[in-house]
Amino acid sequence: MLNAVAIAQQNSLVDRHPRVLFSQISAKTLPSDQDLIERLNGRLAPIHLRQRLGIESDDQARVFGQGLKFFHLENWYSVHSLIRTSLRISLLLERGRRNARRIELRHNTVPISGLPDAFEGLKILHLSDLHIDMDGDFPQVLAERVQGIDYDICVMTGDYRYKTFGSCEAALKGLERLRSQLKDPIYAVLGNHDSLKMVPAMEDLGIRVLLNESVAINRGGAVLHLAGIDDPHYYRTDNLERTCDDIDRGNVSVLLAHSPEIYKQAAHAGFNLLLCGHTHGGQICLPGQWPIIYDAKCPRRMARGAWRYHDLQGYTSTGAGSSIVEVRINCPPEIAVHCLRHA
Repeated sequence: MLNAVAIAQQNSLVDRHPRVLFSQISAKTLPSDQDLIERLNGRLAPIHLRQRLGIESDDQARVFGQGLKFFHLENWYSVHSLIRTSLRISLLLERGRRNARRIELRHNTVPISGLPDAFEGLKILHLSDLHIDMDGDFPQVLAERVQGIDYDICVMTGDYRYKTFGSCEAALKGLERLRSQLKDPIYAVLGNHDSLKMVPAMEDLGIRVLLNESVAINRGGAVLHLAGIDDPHYYRTDNLERTCDDIDRGNVSVLLAHSPEIYKQAAHAGFNLLLCGHTHGGQICLPGQWPIIYDAKCPRRMARGAWRYHDLQGYTSTGAGSSIVEVRINCPPEIAVHCLRHA
């Protein structure tokens, strides 16, 4: 277990905003743009705030549109119905729905050169792509699945909301249910389905959101840096240079990102481990777990599971939830525990 978690005072909002019940938070009390700017003052560059909020406002609910990404399958809801109908005709719909509830627990050993003895055996619980408001009882399913897992730190790599726009209330309620079964500390980054306005409510629940920031974790006199960037896939408001400002390159560092698309920059920035998601591993795959599509600009070998690029080790989660349709075919949902070991 962690002996202590030391977080730089200028980066910490968890201590200043103790956890509250979600019943005190609703869609009506989500912060205005100005309130959000004041809440995150000093943590985000002003241009980051303007970009994130502006893109959220401009591109919500679009299927086709100019900008960061031309085609948004997540927003084409008539296609969602077509996919469900096709799966029903092929007698795969109910099977796929059952598969989506069978969340597997995967264990991944990460050998790291120069890992301090104090961090030998550190276990990181990795949750990704929850889309926790897609089904009404999924928060309970997920909360029950994480019970009894042995870990030291929990990290979440984005996509807590089902839709890419609209209300965040159901997603935040689902996160509250899940949070009740998770122990401290918890760190998270935002995905392409998430609104920046979710950050205050998440942090009031005790989930520290890293917005191009890093924290220093102390254990037995040694330090491990945990960094997190904003969504590099759609919003492209990631800023790795700013994220690395407080990182001592003599220490082991772990990067949280929503998508593996940042792998080249992360490798050459000197990170030891990249934890990410976004791809769902394909979600609906051919036999042999071959993804049809995975919607990420990276090599296919990085679309799921463990991989390596130069000295960077990576792990792309297939996600605990489902996107577009609530099914899984030849691609089980997962949560993962990464155990750090000496190389």
